[in-house]
Amino acid sequence: MKDTFALLVACAALPLGAQTQPAGSGRPAAEPSLKERFEDLGLVYQDKQAKGLQELWVLGRYHGHYHDTSGVDRSDSAFESRRVRLGFQARMYDHLTIHAQAISGSDFEPAYNGFTELWARWEFDPALQLTVGQQKHRFTHDRNVSSRYLSFMERSMFTNMTGLDYTPAVTLSGRVGKADYYAGVFSNLAERDMWDSFTELHSGWSALAALTYDLGHLGGADSAAFYGSLLHSEAKVGATNLTRFDDAASAALIITEGPVAVVTEVTAGFGGSKGDAIGLNLQPSVFLTDKLELVSRYQLASASQTGGLRSQRRYESVAGLPNGEHYQATYLGLNYYVAGHRLKLLTGVEHARMNNQDAFTVFAGVRMFFGPHSNAPYPGNKLLKGIW
Repeated sequence: MKDTFALLVACAALPLGAQTQPAGSGRPAAEPSLKERFEDLGLVYQDKQAKGLQELWVLGRYHGHYHDTSGVDRSDSAFESRRVRLGFQARMYDHLTIHAQAISGSDFEPAYNGFTELWARWEFDPALQLTVGQQKHRFTHDRNVSSRYLSFMERSMFTNMTGLDYTPAVTLSGRVGKADYYAGVFSNLAERDMWDSFTELHSGWSALAALTYDLGHLGGADSAAFYGSLLHSEAKVGATNLTRFDDAASAALIITEGPVAVVTEVTAGFGGSKGDAIGLNLQPSVFLTDKLELVSRYQLASASQTGGLRSQRRYESVAGLPNGEHYQATYLGLNYYVAGHRLKLLTGVEHARMNNQDAFTVFAGVRMFFGPHSNAPYPGNKLLKGIW
């Protein structure tokens, strides 16, 4: 908790920018919100007309979580520094972006635990970008949304069970018309030592193809998007990434209307030592005010073989919820956006059932980040307008 408090104090102490006056008004303009003041938090340098370095960001994030889980035959509670990352991003020569982001272990043990991202990207055109290096595996919409913008303490059970991680890869991405595509080949080994990560490529590989398509005002909605992805994994002995299924597919529909958003995603996995499985992730949410969001989530999953589903490793498994064949979970939470996604407070309760055994978890957490935003269909860096 001491680390959390120190970070919040440091964040609050950052310069908030000068208040401006509109021309001819004779009085100060309305004071900008914290969200507006922190919009460029982490931006060190910017000159888009420069011939060399055009933009430099210092980036990082801190996610501190408290949980209290009552399980089958035991309980577990703790405060955890869940995600701690620090790095930089530079853009040069109009086309080149370099990104490096180191990570600490849980509760800073160890202080350095490798890199989540260490890549270089060359943008030939908005329709074609080549990225080489350690990067995020973006299978499922649930995984595609950065943890900076998540409305829940954890991603869905099915996404986490798939075993996605940051590994060396070569990917192509871009936007063509209303479609954003992302495809690449990834190593199946995540290593703390970056040299080993880039050179020890004997643990197998995986291929991913994903597409996000803007559906416009589908059915009269304010916005609608479809996300679909296909995955194939050739995991070998020693693989740490994508070892659960040989093949998998996901499809999601993301709709917003005023303050309301609904995300519906179905994910299925095929093959592997524990057979096939399918899962539903339904996420309705509403902004009660511009800063207060009510979120909910319902998960349903089924596996073809005994023990084919794995309970959430972080909370449910520790409290005794076993693996099984049938899983349900219901989540209800309230989130408060102090400065948009830059600084927010999350609370929630979740009931999970695997076969006929239950676990109940209460969550509370603080999340903050600095650095450039990234784009994604809602939920992403976009915040909806509240009812009041």
